[in-house]
Amino acid sequence: MLSILLTAGYALMGAGIGAGLVAIGAGLGIGKIGASAMEGMARQPEAAGKLQSGMLIIAALIEVIALFGVVACFLLAVNGSIVEKL
Repeated sequence: MLSILLTAGYALMGAGIGAGLVAIGAGLGIGKIGASAMEGMARQPEAAGKLQSGMLIIAALIEVIALFGVVACFLLAVNGSIVEKL
């Protein structure tokens, strides 16, 4: 019985840590993209349109990857809660 409770606790703890890491990673990635795009626009103002569109596409892809990570953490938390009820 104790091992089931520990397993559920570890699942919830892992889900929380994983969701936090996903959020930090997405924030750092989008911040790096924004900084690089602003630097590129400052160096070549005539290429601002291309840089901005590319930056938005990459930012959207990072957000999708972050969403997948959060969903995986949510599924881990839900499965841990189900194990706890057994």
